[in-house]
Amino acid sequence: MINKDPKLEKKRISILGCGWLGFRLAKRLLELDITSQIKGSTTSDSKLVLFKNAGVEGYVFDLNPTFSAEDSVLQSFLNTDSLVISIPPKLSQHESGFHLAQIRSIVSFVKKSSVKEIIYISSTGVYPDLNRVVNEEDVISPEQSASPEFVWAENTLSTLRTDFPEMKISVLRLGGIIGYERIPGKYVKGKKDMTTGSLPVNYIHPDDAVQIMSSMLQNGLHNETFNIVAPQHPTRREVYEATCAQFGWESPTFIEQEPKPNFKIISGRKLSEFYDYDFKYPNPLKFHYEMLD
Repeated sequence: MINKDPKLEKKRISILGCGWLGFRLAKRLLELDITSQIKGSTTSDSKLVLFKNAGVEGYVFDLNPTFSAEDSVLQSFLNTDSLVISIPPKLSQHESGFHLAQIRSIVSFVKKSSVKEIIYISSTGVYPDLNRVVNEEDVISPEQSASPEFVWAENTLSTLRTDFPEMKISVLRLGGIIGYERIPGKYVKGKKDMTTGSLPVNYIHPDDAVQIMSSMLQNGLHNETFNIVAPQHPTRREVYEATCAQFGWESPTFIEQEPKPNFKIISGRKLSEFYDYDFKYPNPLKFHYEMLD
């Protein structure tokens, strides 16, 4: 991946939400040796040993929706150059406005910090089913979105650019993160008469998501919003049947629904206009999966 505005100096990087994806990113950054310090936040004390063994400085606090930690702890965590916000919103588990309140809490502390650049992990769930290829310009305001709270959160973070013109904020709308133990067929094996088999998938393998983010941090961010999805979009039926066959599970069955369900295909073209990146897993039918012991 090549950026027009390279930044080669080592950075201090903090990952807010150093979980399933964030911890993979932390380990990748350590392999690249582009950072002088990596900090990761978790809500579980039990993960601190895991972090320490990997070389990540661990912090334990909640964001529910405001921070549970003392100001001094947050100031230490945000004494950093780059902030990655990787907190799954779980909109169905909280009342409306919860995730937006989380982002507002983050913004209030970032304003008092040394943070120079931010990656915010959003979701392609912002796009409604428009029965066509959609791109970043299709959803700019909450009113255009299938998940308005995501867009409110994106736009709230973007207000930092007004007070801090030198700050770079990249919003990454990730597709469904599938790979390793997250196996599509596992969730539908043996189901009968599914009606969504014809829908195209908008997936991203975690290895590609991590590599894209680490390369952005290595080479410099843009004040842009990017869709992060694998270039190919097979149908759900194809993916379900392939992964069930791979692990010896009973495949679901499908029926045609009339009218056919609405769909969307997420375009990743904008990413290729700003970055030179070759996907490790461009085709969801060939993603790498593995069962946990």
